[in-house]
Amino acid sequence: MTIDFSKFYRYDELTDLLQGLVNKHPDLLRIDSMGESYEGRQIWVLTLTRFASGRAEDKPALWVDGNIHAAELLASTAVLYFLDHMLRHATSDPTVCHLLDTRSFYLVPRLCPDGAELALGDRPRHIRSSTRAYPFEDYPLDGMVIEDIDGDGRILSMRIADPNGGWKPHPEDPRVMIPREPGEIGGSYYRILPEGRVLQHNGVEFKLNPDREGLDLNRNFPSDWRQEYKQPGAGPYPTSEPEVRAMVDFVCCHPNIGAAVSFHTHSGVILRPMGTEPDDKMIPEDLWMYKRLSAAASRHTGYPAISIWHDFKYHPQQVISGTQDWIYEHLGALFWVVELWAPNRAAGIEKYSFIDWYREHPPEDDLKLLKWSDEVCGGQAHVDWRAFSHPQLGPVEIGGWDRMNFWRNPPAKLREAEVARFPAWLKQLAGILPKLVLLELDVACLGDTSGPLHPKGAKLFLIRMAVENSGYLPSYVSRRALERKTVRGVIFEFFPIANPAVTQPDPGHEIVVLGATECLGDHDFSAEARPYLRCMHGSQRVEGPSLEGHAAKQSLQAFLPDRGVTAQRCLHQWQIAALPGTRVELIARTERAGRLRQTVVLE
Repeated sequence: MTIDFSKFYRYDELTDLLQGLVNKHPDLLRIDSMGESYEGRQIWVLTLTRFASGRAEDKPALWVDGNIHAAELLASTAVLYFLDHMLRHATSDPTVCHLLDTRSFYLVPRLCPDGAELALGDRPRHIRSSTRAYPFEDYPLDGMVIEDIDGDGRILSMRIADPNGGWKPHPEDPRVMIPREPGEIGGSYYRILPEGRVLQHNGVEFKLNPDREGLDLNRNFPSDWRQEYKQPGAGPYPTSEPEVRAMVDFVCCHPNIGAAVSFHTHSGVILRPMGTEPDDKMIPEDLWMYKRLSAAASRHTGYPAISIWHDFKYHPQQVISGTQDWIYEHLGALFWVVELWAPNRAAGIEKYSFIDWYREHPPEDDLKLLKWSDEVCGGQAHVDWRAFSHPQLGPVEIGGWDRMNFWRNPPAKLREAEVARFPAWLKQLAGILPKLVLLELDVACLGDTSGPLHPKGAKLFLIRMAVENSGYLPSYVSRRALERKTVRGVIFEFFPIANPAVTQPDPGHEIVVLGATECLGDHDFSAEARPYLRCMHGSQRVEGPSLEGHAAKQSLQAFLPDRGVTAQRCLHQWQIAALPGTRVELIARTERAGRLRQTVVLE
């Protein structure tokens, strides 16, 4: 099945595409619904792993989502491209083969299906996220409503000649409008408005109405949630919106997720936490790791990687919280936001501020962008002004920058190249996750047991189980996770397995059976099949230490050596009195490094 990366798929097409991929790759791919959107569409999550090598839930996992904002459609394409890359190389690329064998991937191409469907309509509307009315239900009765007024499938700008207008044609190319200089007089000036219709126009003034659908799903997450007056679009309470609640529920139910990436548009930059506090408030070890891994992301993608707090504020006094804050600050998993696509960079504009440029930039930049529109985009990124008889405003001109199709998203022919930057980085992120591996498993018979507590024939066994974290990151992933107590050390436990062939002890002996249903997890035995087993030393379930990864803590030139030379490893031992032939399942598990299951026979 071929994916057309130059195309943005409507919801039904996307659903068919995903179902088709699952049908073609049942050994690698599963599709589930995380929940329903506000309008009742299923929010699809794909589980990607080699199922023959173990359950997805027993492997460390990477989460990748896209399109939480309605019109940021390239974000969906980025997730699809990574999925396609992994499927195409599932048997030919050793790295991909290893990752599919040992890791899981949870992929959500479209978190906001309702808003995306609105953006992809024949007469599109570009809202922020969900289509639910917020903060109020009221439809506007007066003022301007932004919409495609001339029916050409685009929402552009309108200009009206006005001697007191704030905009003027560029002196070198009158097609592009630039700000009027302070105190400038004597030229041709214009008032510029979004394309749309005006309700109850009195011939003089009107307001520009906000979208009735004012939610920003990326502001609805639990971490540092604030009310509307402080953070517009945040919703009435954290996770009030079904799309966000579905994601939060899924991630919380899958503690094996150790790292996550969310694709957005646009700016051509990778954003790291924190959004609500400066770097000097972050746990230093986490900051050092974030900087190291973000630098690697830049090398793979060509995108700069920056701090949200220090380098990506919409306003110097505004604090922004979103998914990245919740996943890192609450859960202690690593998280990045990728703002795909930078049209200004594509036009050759360099060394600009990601936020300040949109408030003010040199007029020369507009000429570079216009040249890019003419030569690369067939003159469609900037549409020539054309006369239009507006039903309320009379003669106007419609044209200017096509923000949806060339700014918020790149033109069709450039889409695949833009998202092709990311598989290598995403694979590296998955590859550095902690991974629990078996280092040693040994069973030794220590001889006969004696005393009235043990049935005839019972013997004493010593079980040694040693595990190691083979990953780069520690089993806890971040110090924030330890601080917030969202992870534990390695949990060791064992369960006897029913074996009717084992000779039952004599009726006259006192029998100690680890066999009550309530203490055996998934194991449920009949009284006749319960094996005799008594734990003499070591609890049936015990928490061991967290395990470090193989990431270097310091250079070899450091004054003092790293003391944790075996901090990746852990050994646990049990002494068990049991009848020979008893089968026991041994488990070592962590929230983020995966789970090991081994069965041994005591003999």
